[in-house]
Amino acid sequence: MSASLIGLICIVGMLAAIAIRMPIALAMAFTGFVGFVSIVAFQPAMSILDSGPFETLTNYSFSPVPMFILMGVFASKAKMSQELFEGARTLFGSWRGGMALAAVTSCGIFSAISGSSMATAASMSRVALPEMEKNGYAKSLASGTLAAGGTLGIMIPPSIALLLYALITEQSVGDMFIAGVIPGLLGLVLYCVTIAIVVSLFPHLAQPGQTTSLKEKLIGLKGLVPFTGVFALIIGGIYTGLFTPTEAASVGAAGTFFIALFRGMGYKLFFEAVEETLYMSSMIFFMIIGAEIFGYFLSVSRISFSLVELVDSLQLTPYMVLMCVLLLFVLLGCVMDSIAMLLLTVPVVYPLIEAAGFDPIWFGIIAVITVEMGLITPPVGMNVFVIKSVAPHISIQDIFKGVFPFVLSDLVRLVLVISFPALALGLL
Repeated sequence: MSASLIGLICIVGMLAAIAIRMPIALAMAFTGFVGFVSIVAFQPAMSILDSGPFETLTNYSFSPVPMFILMGVFASKAKMSQELFEGARTLFGSWRGGMALAAVTSCGIFSAISGSSMATAASMSRVALPEMEKNGYAKSLASGTLAAGGTLGIMIPPSIALLLYALITEQSVGDMFIAGVIPGLLGLVLYCVTIAIVVSLFPHLAQPGQTTSLKEKLIGLKGLVPFTGVFALIIGGIYTGLFTPTEAASVGAAGTFFIALFRGMGYKLFFEAVEETLYMSSMIFFMIIGAEIFGYFLSVSRISFSLVELVDSLQLTPYMVLMCVLLLFVLLGCVMDSIAMLLLTVPVVYPLIEAAGFDPIWFGIIAVITVEMGLITPPVGMNVFVIKSVAPHISIQDIFKGVFPFVLSDLVRLVLVISFPALALGLL
């Protein structure tokens, strides 16, 4: 039996194990180990199990992961999301749909610190959803706005997904973050345009809020300053070369800690933040270890090379290859966590993208946008279920109904970034 056939059988087995709810990290590690034993030998596979996890956990390149997570958790524990929403609300509150605009703008700004889509959706929903419902917003619009707004956390840097993609493909983390700025802000703008169109076509879904004076708007802007300051410090430091991405993560975490401390975060909340960070970091590193073991198996199976040869034999154009890969991402994104999906699929499809001649930084942005869409598409949009957990009285059908216009908005953004690569690469 050829190595490629063994590789294919093992990958099918891994997907079956994931389908019966085996943890994805364990499924990748087990598949990698069994596949490596089948192709090479038992003793070398044991050597990988012995050294692989240690090398991963001591790899300096992965140190920004817990720092960026800690930064977002500090922001959440210090209830910065509430002040952020109130500040944005004073700017848009008098417009029809203004609170939805404030909510999605708050999600975009909060995600610049959080780096996590689900954390952004959960934090902002607890603050914004009750206020929107109290002011007469339809459940579908209120919940859909927050589910979609949360997806901005995966794109606007610092993003855990962009960080992991860069590390998997050996690209510059700083370049990935800089490349994500314009597509991330474009997503925020298109979401705001989507809300404006929806409330224009269906005015009954939202009510105008109270008019605020210029003075109140200026006071409200104070709530946005800490977030924009930390974001500017991180991205500006990386862009100018003042910080490496790892140093930027540490500076951002320290800055957010002092802001949270100034706002009254006590010992209890501090230890809760550290505990939550350890839990989330452990989960991600477990998946990284599984992906590393799976990667060793992919190397010896040569299945990626076989896929490249198959594509060559089918004489597919580069953009046909890209569309097939993105379709795979959309399908998997409907049933799988975004980070797990990137760790699972990128090692397999990246050689296809390289062979097709696409820029790896540009493809990373395209891939993450596609993963974002999976977070809000049926049957298992992860952010939809986050909103459902925060607001159990809202039906899943209402949330999916609310996110549908935002899925169309993401499709528009995806087409724009594919058609105009400068949107991702123009700042590099």
